[in-house]
Amino acid sequence: MKIYQTFARKKPLVENKQTQLAKVLSTIDLTALGIGSTLGVGIYVLAGEVSKFSSGPAIVISFLIAAIASVMAGLCYAEFGSRVPKAGSAYIYSYVTIGEFVAFLIGWNLILEYGIGSASVVKALSTYIDALVDEKISQYFLSVMPMYVNGLSSYPDFLALGATLVFAMALAFGAKESSFINNIFTICNLGVVLFVVVAGSILATPSNWSIPEDQVPKNGTDFGTGGFAPYGIGGIIRGAAICFYGFIGFDVIATAGEETKNPKKSIPLSVIVSLFVIFLAYFSMSTVLTMMLPYYDQNENAPLPHAFKKFNWSTAEYIVSFGAIFGLCASLMGSMFPLPRVIYAMSSDGLIFEFMGRISKRFKTPMYGTLLAGLLTGLLAAIFNLTQLVSMMSIGTLLAYSIVAACVLLLRFEVDDDQPSNDENSWVGHLWNSHKHKAPTRASAAIVTWTVTLYCIWCLVFGVIVTQLEDELASGSWYAILLLSITVVLIVASLVVIKRQPMSAKELSFSVPFVPWLPGISILVNFYLMMMLDYMTWVRFLIWIAIGLVIYFTYGIWHSKERPKVKNMEGNEVDTSSVIEKPAIVGVSKENLVA
Repeated sequence: MKIYQTFARKKPLVENKQTQLAKVLSTIDLTALGIGSTLGVGIYVLAGEVSKFSSGPAIVISFLIAAIASVMAGLCYAEFGSRVPKAGSAYIYSYVTIGEFVAFLIGWNLILEYGIGSASVVKALSTYIDALVDEKISQYFLSVMPMYVNGLSSYPDFLALGATLVFAMALAFGAKESSFINNIFTICNLGVVLFVVVAGSILATPSNWSIPEDQVPKNGTDFGTGGFAPYGIGGIIRGAAICFYGFIGFDVIATAGEETKNPKKSIPLSVIVSLFVIFLAYFSMSTVLTMMLPYYDQNENAPLPHAFKKFNWSTAEYIVSFGAIFGLCASLMGSMFPLPRVIYAMSSDGLIFEFMGRISKRFKTPMYGTLLAGLLTGLLAAIFNLTQLVSMMSIGTLLAYSIVAACVLLLRFEVDDDQPSNDENSWVGHLWNSHKHKAPTRASAAIVTWTVTLYCIWCLVFGVIVTQLEDELASGSWYAILLLSITVVLIVASLVVIKRQPMSAKELSFSVPFVPWLPGISILVNFYLMMMLDYMTWVRFLIWIAIGLVIYFTYGIWHSKERPKVKNMEGNEVDTSSVIEKPAIVGVSKENLVA
C-alpha cells in the first residue's frame, strides 16, 4: 500500500454501532461538565491579571472577543457532535473526514492537552489549599523532602498526587457517578459566582471605569493612560488572546458522545449553553471586579479575595476562597474526564496499545486508561514545575479546534452518496462553478479539499506576518503591509472559491451557520493565537510529536483496525499486519498481499 493511502485511510461512520460504554449522561450532565471544566482557574485568576496589565476595565470587551472566537469553534464542535456521536472528540472527527495519520496526531495532541491541563489544575488546587493553611504543607515538605533539580518542583507535591488519584478513582467508578459529583461542584461554583456578582455590585464604583490619566500611579510600572481602555485597542486584543484560554475546556463535551443518551441533540445544545453561561460568568465577574477596585490595584494571583479584603469583608473573602476550591475541583473533574475517553478511542482503533482502552465490565468505563491517566497526571503535578508547560495545553487545543473547523468545511462539500456526479467542466469552470451545479461532484469536493489545505497555509503565513512583523506593520513599512495585503487577498479568495462550490444536501440535526465564513474565521483566529506562543512551546510540542510518531510507525500503523484485510485461498479474511509480520502464512498468495 502506498504511504499516502495508509495516511489517508478513513474510519467508516457507523451511527448505530453498539458501544461498551454506559449511555447515562443527559444534556444537563454534559452542560455541567462543560461549565465545570472551563470555569475554574480562569475565573479566579484571569480577570485580575488581564485587567491589570493588558486591558484595564475594557477586559469586558476582551472577554466578548474571546467568547465570539470560542463560539465559532464551539459551533463546529456542535455540528460534529451531531454528525459523529462517538467518544474521542476531534480525534474521531478527523479520522472520519481527513484520515488516519492526521487523526493520530490530533489524538496524541489531545492526550497532551488534557494531561497537562489536569496537572496544572490540580497543582493550582494544591497551591490554593496550601495558601488557606498559611503554606504549612509546602513548608513541611520543603524541610523534609526538598528537591534541588532545575525545572522540577521544589518539593514532591503529594497533595496534588493524592487529589489526582482520588478523582481518577471517582471517574473510573462510572460516568453517572462522577457526573453527579461534578454537578455538585459546578452548582457550588456558580453559586459563588452569583454571590460575587451581587456582593460586588454593592461595593462597585462606576467611576473606576473612567480614572483620569493624572491619577494613574507612576511607580515604575506602566499602567497605561487611565480611562476605560488604558492600554488602547492593542491592549484589548492582547487581553482577548489571554482570555481565549479561559474558554478552553468546553470540548470535553464532545468526548462523551458514546455515553450520552441522545448525543445528536444533547451535544450541540450543551456546547452552546455552556459557552453562554461561561461568558456571562466571565463578563459579570470582570465587570464588578474592575468597578470594585481600580484596574491597577488588582491582584493578579487572587483578585477576588483581594478585592473583598480591601473592603474588610472577611466573610465574603472566605466564601470566595472556598468557592475557588469547588471551582478548581470541578475544573479538575472536567479536565480528567476526556483523557481516558481519547485513550479508549485510539486504543479501540488499534493506534495505541490495546490494554489502555479495555472497558471494565462492572463500571462500564475505560477503567485501566482512567487510572493510568490519573497516575501519570498526578506524577506530573507532583514532581514537575508546570509553569512553562501550561502553554503546551493551548497549542494542542488550538490545533484541534482548527482541524475540527477544517473538517466541517470538508464534510459540507463532500459528494452525496445518492447524488449523480457530473464532472464535465474546465478547471476554471470548476473553481467558479460556472455550470451552477446544485449537488457536489468529485471535482468540486477535490477543489474544496485542496482549497482548504491552501487556506490553512495562508492562515499560517498570516499569523507569522502579524506576530513577527508587528513593529514593521505599526511603523507602516511598505514590504510588511504588501505581504499582509497579499496574504489577506489569498485568504479571502480561498473562502470565495469554497463558497462557490455546491454544498451537500444532507440534513443534520445541527449545522454551523455562515459556511465557509465562520469556520474559516475560526481557523484564522486559532492559527494567529498559535503563532503568539513562544518558540520553546513549539520545541516541546515538536518533541511530543516525535514521540507520537515513533509509536505510530512502530505500532499504530500495523495494528490499525482500518488496515485492509486480504483473503486467503479458502476465502477467509487475513489481517495484513499478520501477513507482513509473518509472510510464511500458508495459503496467501503474493498477489493478495497489500504492500
